[in-house]
Amino acid sequence: MFCVLPHAPAQWEQFYTGVRISELLDLKKENVYLDEQYFDVLASKTENGIRKVPIADKVLPFFKAWYNDTYSEYLLHTENGEQFKYRNYYDSYFLPLMTNLGLEQTPHCCRHTCISMLAEAHVSQTTIKKIVGHSGAMTLTERIYTHLDIEELVNAINKI
Repeated sequence: MFCVLPHAPAQWEQFYTGVRISELLDLKKENVYLDEQYFDVLASKTENGIRKVPIADKVLPFFKAWYNDTYSEYLLHTENGEQFKYRNYYDSYFLPLMTNLGLEQTPHCCRHTCISMLAEAHVSQTTIKKIVGHSGAMTLTERIYTHLDIEELVNAINKI
């Protein structure tokens, strides 16, 4: 679906994780667990947004490269190791890529794409909600009694 680049842009990670751009830009290396293939979102727009997010096999090499890239505490960072601010990321990386592709999209569209690809791959709605941190329309049973482990979430994200 997407070409493989030596240093994939963060859009690929959004496509294959379903995270909000703020969650990706705030991600610190100390919250990334490469061997187990997930990362923790510790700050989010919603309570359900605090979650473990699986890392798909397709993007694991990029996570590893970024993790080992520099001394920065952030997984994605500027050339001098500072945390990306949304505007810097958008103007320097996202907008040029969309312009080159002839698309008019926002970073949030990547999240929608992930959810759509998961649904097309017949991943259950409960699992999709766990991956992307949604609670809307979740039943009481789904919210309280469904405990999906990270291996199940990685298997689900690998379907796309």
